[in-house]
Amino acid sequence: MALPVHEQVKYWGIAAAVFLLLLWMLGDVILPFVLGGALAYLLDPIADWLERVGLSRLWATIVITLVAIMAFVVAGLVILPTLIEQAAALVNIAPRLFQDLQAFLIERFPDLMDAESTLRRSLVSVGETIQAKGGELLNRILTSAAGLVNVLVLVVLVPVVTFYLLMDWDRMVAEVDRLLPRDHAPVVRQLARDIDRVLASFIRGQGTVALIQGTYYAVALMAVGLQFGLVVGFIAGLLSFIPYVGAIVGGGLAIGLALFQFWGDWLWIVVVVAIFQVGQLVEGNFLTPKLVGSSVGLHPVWLIFALSAFGALFGFVGMLVAVPVAASLGVLLRFGIERYRQSLLYRGVEARRDGTGDDGDA
Repeated sequence: MALPVHEQVKYWGIAAAVFLLLLWMLGDVILPFVLGGALAYLLDPIADWLERVGLSRLWATIVITLVAIMAFVVAGLVILPTLIEQAAALVNIAPRLFQDLQAFLIERFPDLMDAESTLRRSLVSVGETIQAKGGELLNRILTSAAGLVNVLVLVVLVPVVTFYLLMDWDRMVAEVDRLLPRDHAPVVRQLARDIDRVLASFIRGQGTVALIQGTYYAVALMAVGLQFGLVVGFIAGLLSFIPYVGAIVGGGLAIGLALFQFWGDWLWIVVVVAIFQVGQLVEGNFLTPKLVGSSVGLHPVWLIFALSAFGALFGFVGMLVAVPVAASLGVLLRFGIERYRQSLLYRGVEARRDGTGDDGDA
């Protein structure tokens, strides 16, 4: 006989509380394991495909690991130094950009930009703040001994954790399945499949879209000679996880930089605008429908809230687990609503009389 609903709620509530407590207490300690688990989840379909073409699981994992290490080394030697250099230069040049904007506004709107105007003081303050805070952040990241140690730990531990998790992924899933409560195993399996579908569509699909868009924007902007094109492409691709945000922020930043760099040469400004127009056209009509699908069950507002809440409570690790937790809660909420609509509480007395009501047991 299945446990009563209130008993199930108690046990699942305790499990959720323990999970959140461990997340809060361990914090950065579990970061390599969270990253390793996420990478293993992302790479598991590739390992499965390699198994289908004839490789053993061990050799499939070895091949994936070697390719990933080579890609990481190339990125670290070629892309990362340029990205850091451009980010530092952008932070340092921010006050001058705002001064140029201030001079432009003084020329066009002298009444708004007198020495005591709020707008003028705001522009000066924004430029100085970006330089101070951005420079402080970059300096802390690049020179902090603790930060370097943490990076080295991640570089060493994450590949190791990913390797072992990826090699044993199918076996671990089978072990978890054997531990499911027998009365609820079919329902739990269905919920797990729904959660996996949402995560696969969003993380694997949207992650691929973000990588393609970020690469496209960075290469195209650098090809037309836009300063800080690599940084703009990186920002646009990174923020593409949230629909429209990447294009709006990246496009606004790129067009703003193009206005300062190419002022008077309108052709190149139009080219920068066209780059983002083409990027959005391809993303909306081809990439997202093919790689993500029409519905992943994660509303942008819900995603932003989850990232903000978990980031504030649990730091960077919280932001990493925010998406799978948000996807899981979304699936569970839809399941609960479906069961509610089948219950007597929703359908009322007439359903009981007709004998079509549901007893509401989980």
